[in-house]
Amino acid sequence: MTAAWNYSVTNEELENLINSYCTDFTRLAKEGRYGPITGRDKEIDETILILLQKGRKNAVLLAPAGVGKTALVVGLAQKVAEDDVPEYLRDARLIEVDLARMAAGTSNPAEFQERFIPLCKGIAERFHDPSNPRIILFIDEIHQIMPTCQGSSYAGLSDVMKPYLTAGDLMVIGATTLDEFREYVALDPAMDRRFQKVFLKIPNVEETYTILKALRDGFEKHHGVGISNNTLMMIVHLTEEHMRKRNQPDKSIITMDSAMAYHVKENGNGGEINLDSVYYMVGRETGLNKNALHDEKKLQRVLKQVLDIEGDGRMYYI
Repeated sequence: MTAAWNYSVTNEELENLINSYCTDFTRLAKEGRYGPITGRDKEIDETILILLQKGRKNAVLLAPAGVGKTALVVGLAQKVAEDDVPEYLRDARLIEVDLARMAAGTSNPAEFQERFIPLCKGIAERFHDPSNPRIILFIDEIHQIMPTCQGSSYAGLSDVMKPYLTAGDLMVIGATTLDEFREYVALDPAMDRRFQKVFLKIPNVEETYTILKALRDGFEKHHGVGISNNTLMMIVHLTEEHMRKRNQPDKSIITMDSAMAYHVKENGNGGEINLDSVYYMVGRETGLNKNALHDEKKLQRVLKQVLDIEGDGRMYYI
């Protein structure tokens, strides 16, 4: 005999909440809206292991800004979309709760929670229904939901979520920096023990270069220009040396995108981006004169490094 599942939040109401205030990563992944995610297989596997557990099945991704916490979640969504996950997570929906969108138009915390609570409750009450796919909530900057986070419009949401987390009716992936986790989340033992930590390290030069190579096709298609391996490696070295307050791979990805855009603006589509466009955008970001960024010795080192990595003897012209 099949059990009857009666929900206080109807399917229509829940879908309206998800469409209004969330981003469905798995749906977008199935539509091919994301570029390939590389270099995070270990951390994605750690996150999957946590989600499979019966007890503490909530993960918090800890890393500085720009290292790729959201990219890891996109990578997990791509695995779900490709059916490359264990049976327990098959057909799961990985959705990001856009707290800013949810707070828009509200005048007080109570009004905001009137939107959040039905979403939370609707997902939680479906958790044990085998006819429903798993719904995994992703909350970026999760420290902002803690009551002690002064100035946050979302402070106190953790108290709303706690009963569902305690009952094991929610699967949550949070993301924040280690410092903010310690300052806000770790001070609440009840929240701290419900999340298992996944640490993301900052990729080094070669790892960042590999990430850029994986993303290259999407950017070349968008801009209508090519970009060589040597130019990619030069971008990594220049951002590593001159943008020290920002982290890889974000700073290199942004520089690649902006340099290609500048090349198109100046030269139109077609051909291959030159180093002058890279120097211009790095100079624009750092305040350095673009002519001072060219270093023939560094260029030769980059050429050799790419040749050593690729190992095929081909030249990749800048």
